[in-house]
Amino acid sequence: MSEIGVVGSRNPKDRVKLGSIGVALPGIELRIARDGELQARGGMVMRGYYKEPGKTAETIDGDGWLATGDVATVDADGYYAIVDRKKELIITAGGKNISPSNLESLLKANPLIGQVCVLGDNRAYLTALIVLDGQVAPAWASARGIPGRGIAELAAHPDVRAEIERTVAAVNARVSRVESIRRWTILPAEWTAESEELTPTLKLKRRVILDKYGPAINDMYTGDPDALA
Repeated sequence: MSEIGVVGSRNPKDRVKLGSIGVALPGIELRIARDGELQARGGMVMRGYYKEPGKTAETIDGDGWLATGDVATVDADGYYAIVDRKKELIITAGGKNISPSNLESLLKANPLIGQVCVLGDNRAYLTALIVLDGQVAPAWASARGIPGRGIAELAAHPDVRAEIERTVAAVNARVSRVESIRRWTILPAEWTAESEELTPTLKLKRRVILDKYGPAINDMYTGDPDALA
């Protein structure tokens, strides 16, 4: 981030840990705040935003710690890893902080799934809107003799739904119960760069998704939460 000047951490050439952003560089301190946010302090951190003291105070506290907006973890060797953006975190009704992007990545490891939006902010459990991959899904279906090439048809096909159910179960087995996806819905249309749901760089427009699919989302929070949708 530009507020740190150049960089605040790196992987040493002889001690690289894939998936991490490395260790703090000399002259800069890194720490994880109580809410999981990565904070930085040192000579490389900016003094403030030009003529914006209010914004500066929101970003840098009285002790000089810069709030990066990233949620991170640190291991025993001092290597930091970015988990999510703080503004993207889901806070459940029980007060648990959960990274939706981590769960979405795990689900999208199945190439049949093109896009996923995990939901559950201020809710009792997590749910997911699932979108099939427009290129992979028809080929997957054809290889199994499944009729129907359209995404809408495939989204409703029992074999496709069974495969998604297996994928969700496999992901749930890897995470804690509070992070598990209790219900899910396969949508009958793709999300693309031209659609309302994604940015030009294919990031989720979560607010748009919440508004557009409100009824489908609400349906996942009625009835038995342990029954897959």
